[in-house]
Amino acid sequence: MLEERVTVTVHASDPLSRAGVISHLQHQPSLELLQGPVTTGHGTGTGPGKDRGDAVDPHPDRTAATPGTVAVMIVDRLDDIATAELRRLVRGGEQRVVLVARELREPELMTVVECGIRAILWRHQATPQRLLRAVRCAARDEGELPPDLIGRLLTQVGRLRRSVVETTAGAAVPTLGMAPREVDVLRLVAEGMDTRQISEKLSYSERTVKNVLHALMTRLQLNNRAHAVAYALREGYI
Repeated sequence: MLEERVTVTVHASDPLSRAGVISHLQHQPSLELLQGPVTTGHGTGTGPGKDRGDAVDPHPDRTAATPGTVAVMIVDRLDDIATAELRRLVRGGEQRVVLVARELREPELMTVVECGIRAILWRHQATPQRLLRAVRCAARDEGELPPDLIGRLLTQVGRLRRSVVETTAGAAVPTLGMAPREVDVLRLVAEGMDTRQISEKLSYSERTVKNVLHALMTRLQLNNRAHAVAYALREGYI
């Protein structure tokens, strides 16, 4: 019995990387490749620079991804632009993503986990066979991770679990994302309030406010209050 064909889009800021992945996938009979203008970050959009990373679409009327599509995203590092594109791809849960990366640092790894990405390949290991297997795993909503990444991920998750703190109400703070009282505190930080003003506004002690912020920044590896506010704004918490 033939497997159902999987629709695939390819996303990259580097046109050579994108062309290489397309060449790996375009002759696979089990895949249907959409080759419209789907770049990552740089070169995305319309106008004089629009064709950067684009490829000729054999189906001109089909350039948009449809629900159930697998998006293959190629990056060197998961910088801010690539992270924004990754979140765009997974928003709504209509596309499964295969991430092909040169490297992932610990904060980037947790961003990938938070986005729900379950299929990852290292660029130097992305043979046609491995890429095809990752795409098919993603289409079935199954995981595909390099063995060395599994060990790093387990270590990081264990570290995060140990950093869980208890709120004054006794509810556990999540290892990923933000708890309601963390949102409350950061919303006031964003309004320009200092620790004393926040404590008065929320009827917390100043020590509690400092502990909430310290625990949040440690757990999510944020550098300072401004970084924490930027994170909360980007993720839609405030």
